[in-house]
Amino acid sequence: MSKKRFNKTSQAWLKEHSSDIYVKQAHLAGYRSRAVYKLAQIEARDHLFHPNMTVVDLGASPGGWSQWITQHLHHKVTVFALDILPLEPLPGVTFIQGDFRESAVVDNLLNQLNDKKVDLVISDMAPNISGIKDFDQPRIMLLAELAKNFALEILAPQGHFLTKIFQGEGFDNYIKELRTYFKPVVSRKPTASRSRSSEVYVLAKNYNKK
Repeated sequence: MSKKRFNKTSQAWLKEHSSDIYVKQAHLAGYRSRAVYKLAQIEARDHLFHPNMTVVDLGASPGGWSQWITQHLHHKVTVFALDILPLEPLPGVTFIQGDFRESAVVDNLLNQLNDKKVDLVISDMAPNISGIKDFDQPRIMLLAELAKNFALEILAPQGHFLTKIFQGEGFDNYIKELRTYFKPVVSRKPTASRSRSSEVYVLAKNYNKK
């Protein structure tokens, strides 16, 4: 991408971002990101959260989802947030900095869980997008696949998995594979997700370990 085109794209994004109603709402409400409204809208439809559950938030930084969950459940929830990037402390959230693909990070999490399985794994992760679909889509799908494998390792029976994914090559096969472990598996496009984006959220419920 040329520097001139990059500058135009950046300016367009900044203009859209500054006028975004969810950005404004998040700022007024004290949330760390507009993404909280995506999760809130999914929750309003699918009722994923309940008191005293254990949740793992993958790719949590800057922490909006973890922040919303603890507030939504009035801190009657156990939340573990994982990310390579640092995370400013959040009340009631245990943060583990590191790559969830590394065994040391997983071992750290399992130790803090006392080997207890979790009720819900959520992921709002996405790789840095270049704008070149043939390059971006395989990286997106790989990240979603890794998140799925992680969830299968730590979820309790009947646990749920929610992950961001982008529609494109590999999407249908991903859904098909999830359906061998979960039922139902559905896709959600919350209104807080920008309409021009191909992102959707895949919700897989009621884990049945094979």
